[in-house]
Amino acid sequence: MKRLCTFSLLALCLLQVVPVGAQSMLTPEQLAKREKRRNLTVKEWNTDAKTNTRWLDHIKVYDSQGRCVEEIEYATYGQRSRVTSTYDDVTGKVVEEVEYNDRNRVVRIRKYEWNSDGTKAKQYNYLPNGKLYSVKVFEYIFSDK
Repeated sequence: MKRLCTFSLLALCLLQVVPVGAQSMLTPEQLAKREKRRNLTVKEWNTDAKTNTRWLDHIKVYDSQGRCVEEIEYATYGQRSRVTSTYDDVTGKVVEEVEYNDRNRVVRIRKYEWNSDGTKAKQYNYLPNGKLYSVKVFEYIFSDK
């Protein structure tokens, strides 16, 4: 009984320390994955079977917290597209994504709002000049089937 009370007290203390949005957001498995990705850069290479020629296909860059902050896709001529992500420090969720074209010019800006349970609520799509052009609203419907 004493162990159970001590555990409950410890859990209650942790709930007060951890921000509300971050409590239910990440599972232990997700935290372990992020830990492995800290300050990591992953390069994906393709190799032609006939000529044995290699070319860069994809790059993913992770920050010190293990979150993907940049993703670049390449074609034979060079960069095809690039997406940078900005995260909320409290919840750890993506708040903004900026998409670039093959000339490294902004094509689209996406900003996100999240529900308290960690699901995506809204996505705001902006033109490169910062003008809002659409809003996507997410609705979650659960069935008993």
